[in-house]
Amino acid sequence: TLCSKRWHCCSIKEQKVIIDELSNLKKNRKVYKQQPNSNIFFLVDRTETLSQCKIVLDELKKAHQEMENSEKTKIKK
Repeated sequence: TLCSKRWHCCSIKEQKVIIDELSNLKKNRKVYKQQPNSNIFFLVDRTETLSQCKIVLDELKKAHQEMENSEKTKIKK
């Protein structure tokens, strides 16, 4: 659906920004991650977080591509 498509596009853009920010951090900077549904932040490893974000981005791109392909298949039928 259109709403789902927009959500994927926004999420992909968001992940790209996060990856860019993490990639450009100085090595001595600390990175904190917020716990879902709370105001608590925990110290996390920057490189591990960066690799997790890249995995999420790849998954989002794959899901978006699958959505695009399924729409093209529907149009052809």
